[in-house]
Amino acid sequence: MNAELLHAVDGFDLPEEYRVLLRPGEAETDFQGNINRLPRFFYEIRSWQEAHEIRLAPHFTLAELMLVDCREARLLLNQFPHYVPCSIVLLARFLEDFRREVDAPVFISANGGYRSPAHQIGGAKSIHAWGTAADIYRVGDTFLDDAKSIERYGAIVASLSPALFVRPFGPERGQTDDHLHIDLGLVSLTPRECSEAL
Repeated sequence: MNAELLHAVDGFDLPEEYRVLLRPGEAETDFQGNINRLPRFFYEIRSWQEAHEIRLAPHFTLAELMLVDCREARLLLNQFPHYVPCSIVLLARFLEDFRREVDAPVFISANGGYRSPAHQIGGAKSIHAWGTAADIYRVGDTFLDDAKSIERYGAIVASLSPALFVRPFGPERGQTDDHLHIDLGLVSLTPRECSEAL
């Protein structure tokens, strides 16, 4: 990992225009009515080139986990710096373990990694806002768009750690029928150089 390229920042210290969109440390109610605090600490990414150079794991760059489409807020989509929750390094580690198990490339969909609370898909209620979820649309030559492939690879993910959650196959809320959704839950990471004092 290119640790020297990662610069952690306290979301409370960001300019107001970013704080409004990223909502660091704010309470959010999820789809089940649980209240959780959004991530407070972020890595500052200064360019797409830097995002491509930062290797979070041997086979995953930061760029793969922060690629969003036009449904992201303009400020967060069209200019740098970008900010991603520090917990994204944990997600990359588990994705690398999964890749090792399947012995094939793992492809993350656009919108399939980190999405800010300002994103139009799920917003702050989505676990993607914590930087701890990934939507995988393909493993090697296999597209994950049917029950057989999603259940097969989902079982492999689930075998890696009890910390990993895999959405079951299906068309309902909380299910998936065109990708493999995995997540680590609502994990927040405070870098050593940061303080949680207010």
